[in-house]
Amino acid sequence: MFFICVLVLIIGFLFLIKGADLFVEGSAALAKNFRVPGLVIGLTIVAAGTSAPELAVSTVAALRGANEIALSNVVGSNIFNLLSVLGLCAVIYPVSAEAGVLKRDFPISILAATLVLFLSCADSVCSGKVFQMKMGDNAGNLGRIAGGILMALFLGYIVFLIRDAKRHPEQGEDGIRMPLWKCFLRITAGLALIIGGGQAVVYGAKEIARTLEMTETLIGLTVVAVGTSLPELVTSIVAARKGETGLAVGNVVGSNIFNLLFILGISAVIHPVGVNAASVYDLGILLLASLLTLFFLRRGKALQRWEGFVMVGFYIADMIFAIVRK
Repeated sequence: MFFICVLVLIIGFLFLIKGADLFVEGSAALAKNFRVPGLVIGLTIVAAGTSAPELAVSTVAALRGANEIALSNVVGSNIFNLLSVLGLCAVIYPVSAEAGVLKRDFPISILAATLVLFLSCADSVCSGKVFQMKMGDNAGNLGRIAGGILMALFLGYIVFLIRDAKRHPEQGEDGIRMPLWKCFLRITAGLALIIGGGQAVVYGAKEIARTLEMTETLIGLTVVAVGTSLPELVTSIVAARKGETGLAVGNVVGSNIFNLLFILGISAVIHPVGVNAASVYDLGILLLASLLTLFFLRRGKALQRWEGFVMVGFYIADMIFAIVRK
């Protein structure tokens, strides 16, 4: 039974990766047909497409009441994106970011993580009780109103991006466009694979956690988070090898914003997400990882190889902490 669950999990990840690839390709081509600016495509459609596995897993988990997976998947994916994805890219090639990403989008991702932490456990943090809790104790709740706030902020962010892109239009040729029927075919096939893959991943992860007596928070933070972040990893490493490091940073930051505001928002609207003390600490680690990455990028204008090794080491240490903690 255990090996069947592992097989289901692997098949689910493969479906998610292929589905995200088809969804990104079809959506980007559709946006180009309607002359949507490239900046908006990069920070929204591509970021949303590479985050589609997280969206599928978290919404399915919310519908099934597996709220620990819904939250830990998002937080774990964001930590993995920052430390492992950007860290590995920096090991391959120095990673730089556009000024707009550093001044606007990166701070927004940090503010989003701070807001999620506040909305999730404001009472526990303010009273200091969260520091006296065991990892599995309840620390708060991300309710439907909070979920609505997160989704509204994401919508506002998208509107801001569109207006900013219109004020600074890109120059150059539009390139070859894909026929509309091919766009919709890819989008439909991609969504079907993403939904099916999400169902398989949640089922496989829950059964593996039950068999190994692991918490849903731990399985979501590690196996599920890494698996659903594979599109970001592949996209960013390929971009780094081609010297397109700005795309790697933009993809990670855009995906993290999408994860925190839209995915957590829609998950909470579907079903209120309970937050335990372990998730509070993980959100704190996400904030530290975000500040560390921003410091490295601002300090030298590019992530160097040694900084990439530091970031990957930080991620390994965090995973060890997640596994051994009680």
